[in-house]
Amino acid sequence: MRITVVGMGKIGLPLAVQFARNGHSVIGTDINPETVKLISAGLEPFPNEAHLADYLQIEISSGRLTATTETSDAVQGADAVVVVVPLFVDDEARPDFTAMDAATRDVARGLQSGTLISYETTLPVGTTRKRLVPLLEEGSGLVAGQEFFVVFSPERVLTGRVFADLRRYPKLVGGIDKESEERGIVFYREVLDFDERSDLPRPNGVWAMGSAEAAEMAKLAETTYRDVNIGLANQFALFGERNGIDVTAVIDACNSQPYSHIHTPGIAVGGHCIPVYPRLYLWNDPEASIVRAAREANALMPEQVVRRLEQEIGSLSGLSVAVLGAAYRGGVKETAFSGVFDVVAALESRGAQPQVHDPLYSDDELQELGFEVYAPGQPTDALILHTDHEEYRQWDVSDCPGIRVVIDGRGTLNPDKWGPDCTYLRIGA
Repeated sequence: MRITVVGMGKIGLPLAVQFARNGHSVIGTDINPETVKLISAGLEPFPNEAHLADYLQIEISSGRLTATTETSDAVQGADAVVVVVPLFVDDEARPDFTAMDAATRDVARGLQSGTLISYETTLPVGTTRKRLVPLLEEGSGLVAGQEFFVVFSPERVLTGRVFADLRRYPKLVGGIDKESEERGIVFYREVLDFDERSDLPRPNGVWAMGSAEAAEMAKLAETTYRDVNIGLANQFALFGERNGIDVTAVIDACNSQPYSHIHTPGIAVGGHCIPVYPRLYLWNDPEASIVRAAREANALMPEQVVRRLEQEIGSLSGLSVAVLGAAYRGGVKETAFSGVFDVVAALESRGAQPQVHDPLYSDDELQELGFEVYAPGQPTDALILHTDHEEYRQWDVSDCPGIRVVIDGRGTLNPDKWGPDCTYLRIGA
């Protein structure tokens, strides 16, 4: 099968490699020439995706995978086109379709009769049918559902473990019509493999959703559920810390009962999913008060944590504060919507002198993000653990001479390593 994958980012490139590993001829396209150049040389353009470096080199060398900046040309010979380009929201929580619209117009210019198009980028409900299909028809002169076929099939993976997640989670497929959906199901069954899972309500594999709208809503629903759940966990964590309650034990107890699963609280809720997709849902359903309250509660966590530090240590004016972790999630070099920016801003607004450390970033990269750099062994008054990097489990008082207060926002640090002269507060499990 000839497949074109549009968007060689942290999801699109592993997808293209996965399709090639299953024996298909794949062209990956991207508007960034440097990204295309690296891929063509068999080099991963971003770090820390498990197995990607090895798999990419093999598929480029075999000729099963190639890369180009010319999307329309790549689409012309394709049996299937998978679109994975970014969609963000602005400060007013309105989706920005700029990249998606541009990619769709490029696809339309090369679209041939009989081609299947699958959108994997998370979208507001109704976007595939009402916005993207008309762009495809206008740009190609073809009729959707008759001369070409369209499905929405959301990505359901986490960066850093994409290949494992592609096997672990069912692939949801919803078409704009019955024929599109059937073709989408056949396509994904050919390009993906699935783990056996006895815990699912139906066998793991490709699941028909009945419509593009149902597939769109499924992705928004699962991510919004996590945001609401994390918001609840964060409120439990703040209450527990104020009242000397071991919230980790509470959450473990709740999770031992199947009807009360609670996600892990924390201040680093960021990335392209958790802060963004609930806002896309709110764009569809602005009256969703529970969703709105959770998003607001999670967005306030950095301020809450800095306020708690202030309550413990007094005025922060002139004090040095080490912030551990710039990334939004441990082990992932990505700062999109990371809470670190709000933590640093809240500290600066109180006259503190925040410095940031992250093992995945060089000093120059941290400075380019606008941060002063913290080096282990440098004296500091306080520490806020923002990101659950594995390396931080080994940190102790010797890494932060003179420290008086530690706030562990991810439950990562060892409280026994900070000595009797340092107050350890845990807000996160």
